[in-house]
Order: sequence, then structure tokens, then C-alpha cells
Amino acid sequence: MTMIAPLRASLRSLLGAPGFTVTAVLTLALGIGLSTAVFTVADALLLRRLPVRNQNELITLMAAKRDNTAATWPLSIGDAHEFIRSARTIHDAAYIDYYSPYPTPVLNRDHVTRLKRALVSGRFFDVLGTHAALGRMLSPSDDRIGSAPVLVLSDDAWRHEFGADSAIVGKDITLQENGVAYTIVGVMPAGLEYPTGTDYWTPFTPARLHSTKDSSFAVVTLIGRLSGGANLSAAAAELTGFFGRPSASAFDNNLRGAAASIPRVILRDARPAVLVFGVAAGLLLLITCLDVANLLLVRGLHRVSEVAVRTALGASRSRMVGQLLRENLLLALAGGALGIGVAAGVLRVFLALAPASVPLLGTVHLDLTSLTAGLGITSVAVLLFGLAPAVVASRADLGELLRSASRHSADRGSRLVREALVCAQVVLAVLVLSAAAVLGRSFLRLQDVNLGFESSHLVIAELGLRYDQYGDAAKQATLMRALVSRLQVTPGVSAVSPVVAIPFSGTAGWDGLAGTEGQSLADVAKNPVFNMEVVTPEYFETFGLRATRGRLLTGDDREGAEPTIVISETMARRYWPGQNPIGKRLMFGPALDHALTIVGTVPDTRYRDLREARATVYFPLAQPYFPFTPTTLAIRTSGGTTANLVPTLRRVIGETAPGVVMTGASPFASYMQRPLAEPRLNAFLLSVFALSATVLAAIGIFGVVATSVRQRTRELGIRIALGATARDIRSLVLGRGIAIVAGGVAVGVAGAMVTNRLVASLLYDLKPTDPLSLAIVGSLMLAVALVASFLPARASSRIDPVIAMRAE
Repeated sequence: MTMIAPLRASLRSLLGAPGFTVTAVLTLALGIGLSTAVFTVADALLLRRLPVRNQNELITLMAAKRDNTAATWPLSIGDAHEFIRSARTIHDAAYIDYYSPYPTPVLNRDHVTRLKRALVSGRFFDVLGTHAALGRMLSPSDDRIGSAPVLVLSDDAWRHEFGADSAIVGKDITLQENGVAYTIVGVMPAGLEYPTGTDYWTPFTPARLHSTKDSSFAVVTLIGRLSGGANLSAAAAELTGFFGRPSASAFDNNLRGAAASIPRVILRDARPAVLVFGVAAGLLLLITCLDVANLLLVRGLHRVSEVAVRTALGASRSRMVGQLLRENLLLALAGGALGIGVAAGVLRVFLALAPASVPLLGTVHLDLTSLTAGLGITSVAVLLFGLAPAVVASRADLGELLRSASRHSADRGSRLVREALVCAQVVLAVLVLSAAAVLGRSFLRLQDVNLGFESSHLVIAELGLRYDQYGDAAKQATLMRALVSRLQVTPGVSAVSPVVAIPFSGTAGWDGLAGTEGQSLADVAKNPVFNMEVVTPEYFETFGLRATRGRLLTGDDREGAEPTIVISETMARRYWPGQNPIGKRLMFGPALDHALTIVGTVPDTRYRDLREARATVYFPLAQPYFPFTPTTLAIRTSGGTTANLVPTLRRVIGETAPGVVMTGASPFASYMQRPLAEPRLNAFLLSVFALSATVLAAIGIFGVVATSVRQRTRELGIRIALGATARDIRSLVLGRGIAIVAGGVAVGVAGAMVTNRLVASLLYDLKPTDPLSLAIVGSLMLAVALVASFLPARASSRIDPVIAMRAE
């Protein structure tokens, strides 16, 4: 009972000021809710441990060109084994296929779906130090010639593709590419997402043997555990030394080692974004605390008479501090409880909008850690905005309070403190707004980037081949030519061509290197890397590409004719700067004895990478040079919707090539959303923070201007009595509000020129100090100040000087 009565008194006090209470609780809920949501995401993506042993020891090792024209380059499987035997910086190692995870058509019961497969060595999971959630992991005995084909599923694939079937272990799924049935022997734990996006893992050796692909093309990425005392730099340096050994090729001599921690590899581009959101959340929480502190300070100054009377009646300082702290505690608890609801709502929106490529997305949810963090944030907020005002109010001079509470409340020092708090809010809001502005403008530029080809009415069809039927390049080339010929006369199709990969699938896997005439192998190794496309003559019509010089590929560029290629303009500039490349030759092969003549150039395109137009070489499909053939089709439609065309395409492909299935067909625009998904999400989420910061700043501006008007009622009344017009009074009040904000904007813009560097890695074609973005932010904040100050300014111009004098 001793605690209930004081709490009731505190509750009555808060209910007696509903405007203040509601504003304070909602302000707290917004700041605490958004901050808790961001902490939840950061905890899942940055802080939560992966389900592996000593994750800080785990690293990935691969090659990169010394001139940085290729950030990643694979190791041959022979080099991988040789390096593992001699390595000193890692004491335990395994490897994964360089192209993993790779989408493969899988027959699951009666339907074909595409699941991403990772080929791994038998010790992969042992090196990771993890355990299966269901069944067992892969083991070294599974990675041997003659071993039964087995696989383990990821937690995400198990839940979404197999309905979280607890009896899944022991069941089979069949790979469409070879007709081999693989037995599911286990399900891995949630959060194990390496390589990122993997749906299932299968042993390296049996998978290669069950495919008719030439195993000499096996290339890998190493994973390992750092030895005691070793670090990433030492591991990379050791691999660099391995590439420089005397027996290495000229090309290997121009490679360097690259090492990264596996947690960092898994997070990839998500880490900078989460860190930016973390900073934004911290700034928003600080704005929240400043806003509520200002509200409490204003309320405290209005309660000086109450403080004076209660103190005069014998209330002790500790009792007064306790009363004020209980009120603040109730505010904080109410704001924290509502903030948890806000956090849950924000997380639902985040999970709905987040692209599937965000790693560890399935582990993001409100849990005990997140709730504890929310309560911790609430406690910090109580200390920041509750204790200090309570102590200051309790130490006020009693005699002064009794003589003139109103004059005390209008004290110039207290007014400057409130204005300084608002100015600080504006500074912080400008920092968040400026980051949101550059991210937003960057996203708009990326969205409107010129692809270099006509993407409308373009459909991408993904095929699944039976490699026991179409297992070599000649059969695949014959198949694709047959499909192109048949589809070209299909109603609704105006042009069709094979393409190497689906749009925006990245640059790794089909990178090439060649020499010009007269170059040595050592010279060639230093040349820039380019992208390779294997196409039919119809490719250029399908993508709406025209020759900028020379000619395009034609039906005459067939086997037995002079080997020819078409190159992009960037390729021409890099290899023959300032020269006409038509008629020049590129030299391929280990001995540079395979010459291809350039017959034309075409504009640069952004088919592989939205952010960069890659140097590209186009090889004719009819002139066999590569061991593999494209198995994806680009189809230009003559009208109608993709949904109406898909059944026709599926039927025509099935009739033309038994054993080939179309696993999916989507308009190009749907692929365009993939590289835009994360920039869009980043811009959207930071805009939410910016809007919240702006609203909180507006509340602070309105509060300080309105309070100033109330405290200056007598002064303003005298001014009106002496002849000041309503316009003069409004200008006086508005000017003060804008002056406060202008100072904050100036400091904030200067700070943004430094803090915006945090988002530099997320920007496209825009500097973090973009002047237009900063100008927009400054103008917006001044407009907010004008709006927030308008109502108090209008009220000030209506003051009756007689009533104002009597009130004093």
C-alpha cells in the first residue's frame, strides 16, 4: 500500500496533463520502437553467432587479380589440394565449388522446382564445426568415388519447399540434369547460410561424376580455420606466395591471395546498411530523449508554483525527486510498452519488403534479447530525460519560487537551454535526413540507369536439361539452334536467342582473359578481365542492339568459317585505346594459338551487373570454342502478357526437345527488381527514420516556440500596446523559431558532409556530399520550422494587451 498511493498520485498528475502525457508517450514509443526494431535486425545479422564452432577462426580463401580487374578468381582443384598440404596459416581446410550455389532443376514428387545447390568437399561441415538439426551431416565417406548420392537440406528449403516435414530424412529427390535420385540424409540448422542462398549441399566428387561435364573444369574456393597466431592478412599473403612459386604459370604469377572471414562473406552488402541503420536508430533515440527532456523541462517550469507550495508545506527534496521520477518512470514504461508494439510492426514491414538475398533473414524476430534491449533502451531514456530535470526542479530556490514563479519560469537561462535542446534535435535530424536524401537520389539514378538495350517485351526462360541426353557442347548447341528455330515461328514471339545466364546474376563464372597479337603469356596475364557471352545471330535483334562499327554476327559465322567475335565499346577502349578494333584479333588458349577476328562493336550493356557496364566479348554459338553452351533463352514478345505466353512456350519446348523442361519464365522487369530490392529497402527504411526525426524535431520546435510565447505574454502585450502590428509580432516569433533551426541546419549540414561517408558504399553515381541533397534537406528543415512556428506565431498576434497586463 505504501507504493500504491504515490503511484496513484503520479498517475493522477499525468492524467491531469493529457496533452503532455500523450505527446511524451507517443514520442517515446516512436523512438524506442524504431530503435528496438533496428537492434533486432542488427542482433540477427551482426551480433548473433552462426551455428558453427569458433566462427572468428573461419575464413574463406580465393584469388584476385593483382590489378583488381577481377576481385575474385577461383583456384583449380589441383592447386587447392597442393596449397592445403603446405599451408601454415590454416590448420583445417575444405572447399566448395566456385560456382556454388547454382540453381538446378529438381524433381520433387510430381513437380519441377529450382533449388540452389552447393557442391562441397566431405570435410566441409566438419571444418565449420556444426551439427545437423535433423538426421546427419555430410561426411568424408560421402565424398568418394562410388559413394551413394546424398544431400542435406538448408533449414529454409526444408520449411518452404518441403513443408517442414519431420520425416524428410531418407526420402529422395531427383536432379533433372542427370536423372540421379539423391537421398536426403539431413537438415542443417537455421542460420547456416554458407554459401549464401544455398538450398542444399551435396558432396563434390559424386556430383561431378554423376554429371557428364569435364571434371578438368572443376574450380573451387577454399575455407579453413586460422592457425594460432595467424590472421587474414597472413593467410592472404601465404596464398599470394603460393601463386608466385617457380612452378606456377604466368597467369598465376599475376594473382594475389584474398581472405575474408566467413561471417563477413555471409553478410556481404548487408553489413554497411545495418551499421547505417544502427547509427540512424541511435540518432533517433537521442532526438527522442531530447524531445521528451524538453517537454519535461517545460512542464517542470510550469509547475514551479506547485513545487513551491509543496515544499513550503514540508515536502522533502527526496520526496519531490521521487514524485517526479515516478511520473517519468510511468511515462517510460508506457512509451516502452507501446514501443515494443511499434517494433513488432516495423519488423513485419521489414520482413515483407526485404529481398530474399538478405542473409540470415529467417533469424530476424522479436525475442527475449530484443525485448531486453527495448527495456534497456527505456531505462537509459529514463536516466537521460528523467533524473536531471527532477534534481534541477527539486533544487530550485524556495524563496525565489514563492516571490515570483512566473518570472522564474521565464528565466532567460532556462529558455536558452530549451532552445539549445531543439537546436541539437535539428542537427541530428539533418544528419539522418541528409543520409536518406543521398540514398534516395542514388536509388532513383540506379532505377533510371540506361541498360544499353531494349528491356521491354523481353522474357527470360530458364531451362533444365538432362545431361545424359545433352551432355556435350555439340549436342547442346544443336538443341539450342533447334529451339531457336522453332520458337521464332511461335505466335507471340518476335525474336529469341540463348543467353549465358539470367539477368544480373553476377560476373563470376564467365570471365575471360585474352591477348592481342604480339603479346606474351606474361603480358596477357596483366590484361583486364572481360565478360563472355555465347550467342546466336538473333541475340542482337532480341536485345535491340545495333553495330556501332563493323557488323554483327550472322549465319555465315559458322563452324569452318573464319573464327569471329563482336566486342563491346568498353572492351575496344581497354584493349585498343584510340584505335579502330575492326579486323584486329584476340588470342585465346594456353598457348595463345586460337585467334578470333573482331568484325564489329556494339554498345555497352548492363545485363550482368546493373551498376557497371562490363567489357564484353560475344562469341558465335555456331563456332565451337567453349565446352559449355548457354541453356537460358531470351525471348522478345510481340505483345500480350507473359502469363498468357508461358503455357505456349512450355508446350513448344517440350514438343521440340523431350527431356528439356522450362523451369520458369519471367519478364525482364521482374529480374530488374532483384538488384533494385536492397537499394530500395535501404532508401525506404532510412526515409522512415528521417520522417520520424523530422516529426520529432517539429514537435520540439513547436513546443519551444509555443512556450516562449506563453512566457513572453506580458512583453508581447506591451509591444502591442505601444503600436506593434500583428504582422510585427508574428515576424518576431517566427524569426526566433527560424533562427533556432537555421543554426541547427548549418551545423547539421556541416556534420552531414562527414557522417554521410558512412553510406558511401551504398551509393550509385552520387557523392555522399551531394550539394543538391544537402540543399534540399536544409530547405526542408527551414520549411518545417516555419510550419511548426506558425500556430504559436498566429496566437501571439492575437494577445489582448489589457488581459496580458492583468494576468501579470
